[in-house]
Amino acid sequence: MGVNPQFNKPNRMGYTEGMSTTSPFFDLHAQDYLRVAVAVPIVALARPLDNAQRTVALMSKAVEQGARIVVFPELGLTGYSCDDLFHQEALLKSALHGLEQVRQASRELPVFALVGFPLRHRSHLFNCAALIGGGTIHGIVPKSYLPNYREFYEARQFTPALSFRTEWLEWRSHPPIPFGPRLLFQWEEQPLATLAVEICEDLWVPIPPSSLAALAGATVLLNASASNATVGKADYRRQLVTNQSARCLSAYLYSAAGCGESTTDLAWDGHGLIVDYGNILAESTRYTPTDQLITADLDLLRLHQERMRQNTFAQACFHHQRELETFDTVRMAPLKDPRPCPRVQPVPTRFPYVPGASDQRDERCAEVFNIQVQGLATRLRATGLKTLVLGVSGGLDSTHALLVCCAVLDQLGLSRQCLRAYTLPGFATGSTSLALAHHLMNVLEVTAEEIDIRPSCLQMLKDLDHPYARGEARYDITFENVQAGERTSHLFRLANHHGGLVVGTSDLSELALGWSTYGVGDHMAHYHVNASVPKTLIQHLLRWAQERSLLTPALGPLLEEVLALEISPELIPAQGGQIQSSESTVGPYELQDFFLYYTLRFGFPPHRLAYMAWCTWGQGSDTYTFTEIRHWLGIFVTRFFQGSQFKRSCLANGPKVGSGGSLSPRGDWRAPSDASATVWEEEVRTLPTNSPPLSQKED
Repeated sequence: MGVNPQFNKPNRMGYTEGMSTTSPFFDLHAQDYLRVAVAVPIVALARPLDNAQRTVALMSKAVEQGARIVVFPELGLTGYSCDDLFHQEALLKSALHGLEQVRQASRELPVFALVGFPLRHRSHLFNCAALIGGGTIHGIVPKSYLPNYREFYEARQFTPALSFRTEWLEWRSHPPIPFGPRLLFQWEEQPLATLAVEICEDLWVPIPPSSLAALAGATVLLNASASNATVGKADYRRQLVTNQSARCLSAYLYSAAGCGESTTDLAWDGHGLIVDYGNILAESTRYTPTDQLITADLDLLRLHQERMRQNTFAQACFHHQRELETFDTVRMAPLKDPRPCPRVQPVPTRFPYVPGASDQRDERCAEVFNIQVQGLATRLRATGLKTLVLGVSGGLDSTHALLVCCAVLDQLGLSRQCLRAYTLPGFATGSTSLALAHHLMNVLEVTAEEIDIRPSCLQMLKDLDHPYARGEARYDITFENVQAGERTSHLFRLANHHGGLVVGTSDLSELALGWSTYGVGDHMAHYHVNASVPKTLIQHLLRWAQERSLLTPALGPLLEEVLALEISPELIPAQGGQIQSSESTVGPYELQDFFLYYTLRFGFPPHRLAYMAWCTWGQGSDTYTFTEIRHWLGIFVTRFFQGSQFKRSCLANGPKVGSGGSLSPRGDWRAPSDASATVWEEEVRTLPTNSPPLSQKED
């Protein structure tokens, strides 16, 4: 075996720092995404040169669509169903000629293509796939496991390669080509993209070769397949591919043979799949009598973040260290002049805490609500208390907490009169929200009372010698927090007086942004039912409750009014007819929740957050300009990383409801209260100040 400077041992952990710096900011590949394709051509059985032409045509189409990798079916240059024709010298030579045609054409096509073909080596015939790009055959991977059961007879024609070590093949006027089942392909242009190849049956065994390849560093798994069609088999393929992708914390590209294969005894459906971390991004239309090409964008940064966070993945790497040492890595040079791709597809969902599909959304809302109810019901049983105390403002958070409390009492068989709900009007409480709060409490038949906190607030302001107590309109932070603190102080003392438990209403969005009054304020409670539920999800939960006529049909019109209200703490009197707006200070919750999810769940840096938000909220939709996205992202990173952790460090108990995380110091998020946001702020300052010119936008 020779020595090749492109041939190295893999990075065992499969992680290389840094995003690509060769592309402009608004190219998805600069943001550690990777556009890939799966092709399903109509094969011309036993006609490699014709198949090579179709392969090149689909490679060209993949380039037009911005893909950097395209996967073709197993034995695609000959057709899989040639049977004993694979032992014919003429077919084997023609297959090599076809492969050479593809290699030559790849000089002008900036895409890596995985192409299947038969190869004779040392008097053995192997079922192989070659990774080709830039006029180079970067490596050839033979199939490890050969099915020889039911309708399959591959062991009649081919040799299994599981026990083979990497060798070098001499190839005409071409540098020696690595050949073996344990090859990793590292793309120099994108350090986070390491490719590994397996062929059809390799995926169906108990420990697929891709499992070890992923532990050795592969993030994108490629499978050239020729799986035939039988009833129910497509569903099983989906399960295999999605489960393998999820288990390996990898992307998986799967291409199976379609029309053109022999139907002597079998049928072929041309099943193509692109899966990222267990999620199907694209799927071919099966039984289509024309060439197909599907594309999707893989999130490489998310895969590496997941591997870093799931320490059991690293434990598995160390446990299998001896097997991983048998892998070798081929370095692949950057592609020549690839087409830039401004916007990632599919576009990230606007509301990552809320499923897009209506049936999933309904199921998710029910699950979240039941988790909140279960948490509070368990706490009530554990304390032995039978009374809940809640402040109701008529806003989103307190309304949702009100519904949760009523459902808890119903579940425990207690009267809703056991919920003592209070409106606590202050200096800026609006008549609309106050009336709405009373209507909600009356409709739900809870014990409803009102306590005017203005006298006690005014007494405290006098004690502080605050200008407002002397008749001046000074609406500063003291003026606001005296009211917020007085409300919570009343609730705690009311809980003492009635033997009850104070239910907190602050949500995940407010905790993330520090938009709560510390200590004896809305920051504190005996139990927080909303602590891991973001504002955008609460809005969907109320809409869900309205659509289902939850608790009582009379609630529906009132919830519609709640959803229509301006989000406001109502601590400062209206100025010029405009009430105090939370979002004018901390930013649009829909945008800040977007930043929060990808920060908390995946640890994405500001440049990635800004790009994703531009794809989702900016380009095409024009909801926010890139300048606005940049501004609110700056607000987010400062408030989240520097200004608010001390509040979260002493957060009251509350249930975690979703994989998007919580900010409890006993759960998902543990951070120092004295940290600086400098590194995040500096990155925000380096972002472009405007969107790209129209010439860089996709049609």
